[in-house]
Amino acid sequence: MLDLVLCWHFHQPDYRDESGFVLPWTYLHALKDYSDMAAHLEAQPAMRCVVNFVPSLLEQLDDYAQQFERGVFRDPLPAALAEPRPSRWSRAQRLMLVQTCFRLHPPTMLEPFPAYKRLHALWQQVRDQGAAAVDYLSTQYFVDLVTWYHLAWTGESLRRSEPLVLALMQKGSGFTLEERRALLELAGRVVRGLIPRYRALAERGQIELSATPHSHPLAPLLIDFSSAREVRPELVLPRSPAYPGGAVRLAAHIEAALRCHREHFGAAPTGLWPAEGAVSEAAVAVFAQAPVRWIASGEGVLRASLKASGLDVSRPCQWLCRPWRVGQSALACFFRDDYLSDLIGFEYKNWFARDAVRHFLHSIEDRYHYANAPAPVVSVILDGENAWDHYPYNGWYFLSELYAALVEHPAIRLTTFSEYLERHPDSVLPLPKLVAGSWVYGDLTTWIGQPDKNRAWDLLCAAKQAYDTAVGGLDEAGAAAAEALLRSCESSDWFWWFGDANPAESVRAFDRLFRGKLKRLYALLGLAAPAELDTAVSAGGGPAELGGVMRRGVEG
Repeated sequence: MLDLVLCWHFHQPDYRDESGFVLPWTYLHALKDYSDMAAHLEAQPAMRCVVNFVPSLLEQLDDYAQQFERGVFRDPLPAALAEPRPSRWSRAQRLMLVQTCFRLHPPTMLEPFPAYKRLHALWQQVRDQGAAAVDYLSTQYFVDLVTWYHLAWTGESLRRSEPLVLALMQKGSGFTLEERRALLELAGRVVRGLIPRYRALAERGQIELSATPHSHPLAPLLIDFSSAREVRPELVLPRSPAYPGGAVRLAAHIEAALRCHREHFGAAPTGLWPAEGAVSEAAVAVFAQAPVRWIASGEGVLRASLKASGLDVSRPCQWLCRPWRVGQSALACFFRDDYLSDLIGFEYKNWFARDAVRHFLHSIEDRYHYANAPAPVVSVILDGENAWDHYPYNGWYFLSELYAALVEHPAIRLTTFSEYLERHPDSVLPLPKLVAGSWVYGDLTTWIGQPDKNRAWDLLCAAKQAYDTAVGGLDEAGAAAAEALLRSCESSDWFWWFGDANPAESVRAFDRLFRGKLKRLYALLGLAAPAELDTAVSAGGGPAELGGVMRRGVEG
């Protein structure tokens, strides 16, 4: 019998500034992906898996739930859907709508809907007129646009269970205020219901809920920049020698994560997925101080570590199917099977669902048929959000057939990391050497080593030095607010986006958000922000996609 752990990672960085939500991805993924993923599990009670929630996502879901309860929106997108007098929209507001409401994956989220395609075609005809282009379009155009954007981001489970969604899609245009309010009310029910749904799944033992250090910090780099050179010795590092007090900061993120998880789900997590699966020996030592049983990382990290430990790496599946113990730590570390995980994350979006599921099961059997381990376990870990944008019907048929096939498979036992350790407490092997890296290429170059990324680290280091100097002079409330904002500034996401690998408009948006958070931190500390925070960190970025923004995909 082969144990299989399927772990879905749910993560969004904190998109808020002092005015509200700058980017809508938490809201949109809540309507589409988080609701669909819960529905698939609810429809297949025998399915077992791990679901990882990053606390910065949970807190944003709380924020949206409060907005819906009060009927006052801090995100321009639901605010636009709720607007009773859209004729009052300014040119800037209308421009914001056209810049926002085509940000999606066109083949699966725009092209299947003729009425929505017409809205895009109309915009294409006038967009060359610059900001004045919106003057050529009617108020009803913008009403229909924001309504269709919400419809395009509804999950397949909502389309199948809520008659309103199908009725509005069939109507296609001329949406009324009453129809928009009904759609908004549905969105509110979805957002408010998400955390209770996952909590119920966990309480009945169907899923294990895990967490990530609070704001998704890159643990090895927070502790030691030079850890990035363990795999890339030639890497150019930031001017700052190290992030001040990084190990203490990582412990603070872990403590905040345990507290947030307990508040939302009624119990502390028994496992942690480090941000981006990034680990180092120093980071594991900090994780080991937390009351958790397991962490997980990527296959590339295990390969490099086995090689550094003098172990045979010619048959990786022989080593992937066991958890490992690093140094004197009692933590079990599982390692992701990159091939199997990336089949779901990248490859199967273009397959017929039944063929993809058949291939996936055959791949598991083929790779682990000769696994030389007394209790082999396969770890499939991936992003549980963005991949579905690229699947027909938001991955509905693929996930439905995958779950049904896994539940019925005679030689695969679905389990969770904690459950596996309960059944096989002696299965953990000692790993003599752990090489610092992540689940992205097995190294840390996605977050450090390029000029823009290094400059961002230097700006953060300067802000942390200012924090250390000034936080002692704040009252309790001020210190708590500064601590929370510092955690957000320490997120790995800012460094991920800098550089030329992502669309320029996305880079600019995250650049502004990161610098804005640093400026607010200085203000909370009662200090003047450095003038260099008025200059963009990154001058790079690639070409824009439809709508100007391409969100991050599944790492692998």
